[in-house]
Amino acid sequence: MTDPEIKAKLLDAARMHVPFDGWSDAAFQAAIRDTGIDPGVARAVCPRGAVDLALAYHEEGDELMIERLTTEDLSRMRFRDRVAAAVRYRLEACDDKELVRRGVTLFSLPNYAPDGAKAIWNTCDKIWTALGDTSDDVNWYTKRATLSGVYSATVLYWLGDDSPGHEATWGFLDRRIDDVMRFEKFKAQVRDNKLLSGLVAGPMKVLGKVRAPRPDRHQAGMPGRWSRQG
Repeated sequence: MTDPEIKAKLLDAARMHVPFDGWSDAAFQAAIRDTGIDPGVARAVCPRGAVDLALAYHEEGDELMIERLTTEDLSRMRFRDRVAAAVRYRLEACDDKELVRRGVTLFSLPNYAPDGAKAIWNTCDKIWTALGDTSDDVNWYTKRATLSGVYSATVLYWLGDDSPGHEATWGFLDRRIDDVMRFEKFKAQVRDNKLLSGLVAGPMKVLGKVRAPRPDRHQAGMPGRWSRQG
């Protein structure tokens, strides 16, 4: 089997153990026993054990969301509704709330918090990319940062929601998206106002030099690049 196939097999086996043991070494060892995969091979594929399986589970949900985004007809939706639909599709891709709840617990730990933040950022990046975002300046970052906040808050609300069809969650999501839209409207008003735009001209000139990550080559350090133009 290839490494991705081994990881997928371990993840499938771990699903039944995670609700009881969390994304822990106990769950990882149980998955090894259930699959019969050599422990050395399993550890080579997943050096951090269940942490790697938790991230693989998150990526699996991202893939299901993207698949649905590419098959659903969103053409008649307002753009804000497309964003809300993407977040909803991502949550509906989760087959077991307890797996997500255990993941939230894991990635709230200080040593794994960067992994959790990166996973959420990547989810939001995939949403914006799937919806056709072509921004190449500081807006590339603000869009993903803002949506990361919306997504994180909605996940936490969803975990505690027992309303029929999660209707309360979708209402909460709509309100958060509306807040984002109001903020974007305020930004546009600042740009159009001569007095306010003059006050922020200096900072905006500096931010105007920030560029989105280049997909054609690896970049070390922080994502993005600094442009000398402008």
